[in-house]
Amino acid sequence: MDLALPATDPLAPESILAFAAELAEAARPIALAYFRTPLDIVTKADESPVTLADRAIEVRLRSLIEARFPDHGIFGEEMGVKPGATPGSGPVWVIDPIDGTKSFVTGLPLFGTLVAFLDGGVPLVGLIDMPALGERWTGVPGQARFGAEPARTSTCRSLSAARFFTTSPEGFTGADEVRYRRLSAKTALRRFGGDCYAYGLLASGHCDLIAETGLQPYDYMALVPVIRAAGGVITDWSGEDLTLASDGRVLAAATPDLHAEALAILRA
Repeated sequence: MDLALPATDPLAPESILAFAAELAEAARPIALAYFRTPLDIVTKADESPVTLADRAIEVRLRSLIEARFPDHGIFGEEMGVKPGATPGSGPVWVIDPIDGTKSFVTGLPLFGTLVAFLDGGVPLVGLIDMPALGERWTGVPGQARFGAEPARTSTCRSLSAARFFTTSPEGFTGADEVRYRRLSAKTALRRFGGDCYAYGLLASGHCDLIAETGLQPYDYMALVPVIRAAGGVITDWSGEDLTLASDGRVLAAATPDLHAEALAILRA
């Protein structure tokens, strides 16, 4: 008697991650076709540039998701929420076609494509893909990878030894700027720029701490499974889990001790 093999669960983290990788492979050639070419740049309401590449990638990724999972929600940077979908109520894909558009339009290769899969508002699968560098980080519960190799955060436990990243000091204003400067002054080394790339570096142990503000869900949701599975901690500035409704303040650290020390300063 023939025994049928059990069907693969299409919603298992490994299956979702495999599909997320397909999305990244579809996005890469589009991004690279536009990278370092003359582009029509439009300034959005938040004063960040959006390009033809952003839109082309999101259209392509949405079409692939809708073909594979027609009942899933989609929340993308350029086109918002899929009509009829309510983010947080069930399976939702959160995508940022080009995270680091300012890098992209100035020829800097530190831009990425972010893909997150959430169920019930909880980010379960995350992918950070760097098209121009050919590098990729992925995260599912219990396993983070850089390419084919395991990714692990550093063992840094103290601000005085921490390598600290933020995209730009100009992103902090008012009370946030005061807290940021207080935190930054206590770290061992400071670097700026990188957008999502910095979080990949944190997952691989090359930096220890990241603090940012003004982020949107498509900027941070894909980062959560990667950082957590690599052994790090990522929350808002109150120490709460990041959700689709978070206020855009993000703190990521290599270890719980380092996170707690940084959080105490940001809360002060």
